[in-house]
Amino acid sequence: MPKTAARPVETTAVRPVPVPPQAGNRWRRRLADQSRAYAFLIGGLLCFALFSWYPAIRAVVIAFQKYTPGSGAAWVGTANFTRVVHDPEFTAAWRNTLTFTLLALLIGFAVPFVMALVLNELRHAKAFFRVVVYLPVMIPPVVSALLWKWFYDPGAGLANEALRFLHLPTSNWSNGADTALVCLVIVATWANLGGTVLIYLAALQSIPGELYEAAELDGATIWQRVRHVTIPQTRFIILMLMLLQIIATMQVFTEPFVITGGGPENATVTVLYLIYKYAFLYNDFGGACALSVMLLVLLSAFSAVYLRLTRSGGEDA
Repeated sequence: MPKTAARPVETTAVRPVPVPPQAGNRWRRRLADQSRAYAFLIGGLLCFALFSWYPAIRAVVIAFQKYTPGSGAAWVGTANFTRVVHDPEFTAAWRNTLTFTLLALLIGFAVPFVMALVLNELRHAKAFFRVVVYLPVMIPPVVSALLWKWFYDPGAGLANEALRFLHLPTSNWSNGADTALVCLVIVATWANLGGTVLIYLAALQSIPGELYEAAELDGATIWQRVRHVTIPQTRFIILMLMLLQIIATMQVFTEPFVITGGGPENATVTVLYLIYKYAFLYNDFGGACALSVMLLVLLSAFSAVYLRLTRSGGEDA
């Protein structure tokens, strides 16, 4: 039989199956991304360790030493604390600091809340008044204190000039032992007013409008709406700002340093200003650090309360 030619076998091109990325490549890319993140994190931690944690730990150590720069240190136990406590300025500094904190709560805590209520009720020019209220925060603290020092000047200061124009008796203001601390509280309140007002304003604008509408339908007055709606709805923010204000006002330094220099008659010497005097005027770093440790312990208690409340999300407020 005759042989027939074999039919050629048709072949089709086989496309290569795409190979998924290797697991090792994915792991290396993930490691590279995490390495960059950890690098930034380690940089921040190093800055905190160098400029915050190390000085704090070093201050605690020096509090138990007789330390003189360039001459070494010797352990003296609690002698620095004993010497500081028996200093007549110690009692005056703590009394002034606690009085300043109390006055700041009475004046500097209520005024921003009232201003926030007023701004929240405005229908026009809200943005303008917010900027005006926030302007003092933008002024450097030392510049602000110098402006108020001129304002309080008993001679040609603006305050006494205004009183003379109105034919009213003048005052010593920051030069008077009875009025100096109150003057500093007014300065601190004015300087920090803007930030507090904006925080309160944000809290007020988060309150549901239905609550106010229901209160108005029930015939509630403005004071009743504030008492039964506004304050309960913002109590967590109020408590947080109160704790932060206590922590901040107990560290007041710029105002007494620039305006009064701790006078007159130690009427405005605060704990932080006394720490400055021990360190840079008396050259007693052991006493300065002992005072710092005392202040640290007290502020740590308020900070612990603040962290506890923020962590619980306001449930305990």
